[in-house]
Amino acid sequence: MALRIVLLGPPGAGKGTHAKILSERYRIPHISTGDILRSHIKSETPLGKKAQSFIDNGKLVPDDLVIEMVNHRLENPDVKNGFILDGFPRTVEQAKALGALLEERKIPLSFVLEFDTSEEVIIFRLSGRRTCPKCGANYHLQNIVPKQDGICDQCQTALIQRKDDTIDTIRERLKVYHEQTEPLVKFYKDKKLLRVINGNLEIGPLQKQLSESVGL
Repeated sequence: MALRIVLLGPPGAGKGTHAKILSERYRIPHISTGDILRSHIKSETPLGKKAQSFIDNGKLVPDDLVIEMVNHRLENPDVKNGFILDGFPRTVEQAKALGALLEERKIPLSFVLEFDTSEEVIIFRLSGRRTCPKCGANYHLQNIVPKQDGICDQCQTALIQRKDDTIDTIRERLKVYHEQTEPLVKFYKDKKLLRVINGNLEIGPLQKQLSESVGL
C-alpha cells in the first residue's frame, strides 16, 4: 500500500524531524519543497533560474513554479510506494493545485497529518536552537547541548542563532502561518483527510502517536 502524506503545522512543530523518521521507517522519500527549490537553484536548471530571478527581486516564488518543481519531483521512480510532502502546500490555492496534479497522476493523498503545537512550545524550541554555520549541525540550549558551550561538537566552529529563530521573528512567522496556512486545516478536514497529532509531545511519545495515526 502506497503511503502519500502531507505534513501540516507551524514552524518549530517538528515536521522535518518526524518526516525523516517516517521516511526511514516506511522507506518513502521525504519531499521538502525548500530542498527542491535549493537543488534547482544550485543546479541552475531552467526552473531554478526562474525561481532565482524572483528571489533576487525580493519576491516569493510563484505557486505555478513551485507546483512545476513538485511535479518534476513526482516523476522520480522512488515515489512509487509513496511520499511525505513537507512545506507544501502552504495555502488553499496550492492545495487545490496539488490535488489536481495528484488526480491527474492517479496518486491520491492517503491523509494529512496536522502537528497541533502551542505557541509557547514553538517559541521554546526555535529560540533555543543553535546552528553550526560551517557543517549545518543543529543544537538546542536545553535539549541538544554541545559538549563545549557554544561550540560545534563536529567541527569546533562557533554556533550561531539564525535570524529567523529570534523571538520577534518567530512571532511574525507564526502570524503568517495562522493567516495563510491554517485555513488548510479546514480544507483537508472537509475532505476527511485530516488526522491531528499532539505536536507538543517529545520525540518518543510523538512517534508513538504518529505510528497509531498512520496505522501501519
